[in-house]
Amino acid sequence: MDTVEILRANLLSAIVLSFVLGNVATLVRSDIEFPEAIYKFLGIYLLMSIGLSGGIELSTVSVAEFWRPALATVVLAIAVPVGTFVVLRYLGRFDVANAAGVAALYGSVSSVTFIASTSLMQGLGIPYEGFIPSLAALMEWGMVVALFIGRWRLGTAASLAGVVRDTLTGRSVILLLGFLIVGYVIGPEGYSAIKPVFGDLFRGILVIFLFEMGMVAARQLREFARVGVFMIAFGIAMPILHGVVGVSLGWLAGLSLGGSFILGAITASASYIDAPAAVRTTFPQANPSIYLTSSLGITFPFNLTLGLPLYFEFAKWLHGGGPS
Repeated sequence: MDTVEILRANLLSAIVLSFVLGNVATLVRSDIEFPEAIYKFLGIYLLMSIGLSGGIELSTVSVAEFWRPALATVVLAIAVPVGTFVVLRYLGRFDVANAAGVAALYGSVSSVTFIASTSLMQGLGIPYEGFIPSLAALMEWGMVVALFIGRWRLGTAASLAGVVRDTLTGRSVILLLGFLIVGYVIGPEGYSAIKPVFGDLFRGILVIFLFEMGMVAARQLREFARVGVFMIAFGIAMPILHGVVGVSLGWLAGLSLGGSFILGAITASASYIDAPAAVRTTFPQANPSIYLTSSLGITFPFNLTLGLPLYFEFAKWLHGGGPS
């Protein structure tokens, strides 16, 4: 596929169109509203499904295949939040709490961006490594790194153990790692009995979830003026930089075309579901309109529409133009 076809396949996919429709519904002041319980259920289901399928694939992978991508992910989980904090603190002139708060979101993973990237690869028929969900869970440590930096600079790093505990018991890590283990244990034979629910329904549930996310993202549009031109540029430039670095390290670690692309998408993403809760608890003085609008209002829509095709084209270039 050429660049135009990849862009078309992404922009005209059901998940992106559903996200756009959600934006439109909010902007025209439609009375459509998802109950919070339904929204939470959809997110839990998607993470469970990803974890299960990843565990099944992981059962066929050797340690020799896994250790280099895992090491690359650990490096990214440290470098991304540190670099983000430095840019915001010294280039953006942010105070410590706000710089660390934004760095925590960008150091963490957007599970929806992760799911959208795997869905794009599935739609294009490009395989990727089954242990990719494990890498997504490892990247969550980027949030811990960012919160530690902030607490250290503010002189409150003594409670780091609490940050680590909260991260390990967070929804994304528990569901991804927990059901990855379940999938690993039950294997393909055990999965066949539940595949109609966790496999066949996956794309349909994802479309519903992205419609809701479109409505949520549209509500952040009014906050653009508050975050300013610098944060708008930051919300686009940083994911591009992170995506390129993530794809490159994935390629160097021996990941396939699909695997290095997804690692790049994970690295480029910014959390707006789990990480904001940790930031609000750790740095109550940080401004939510800054870190939430940057993550959900700018970076997420950019990644979903233009970022993913961009990272994929870069991954194709590194891999010589096709799957490997």
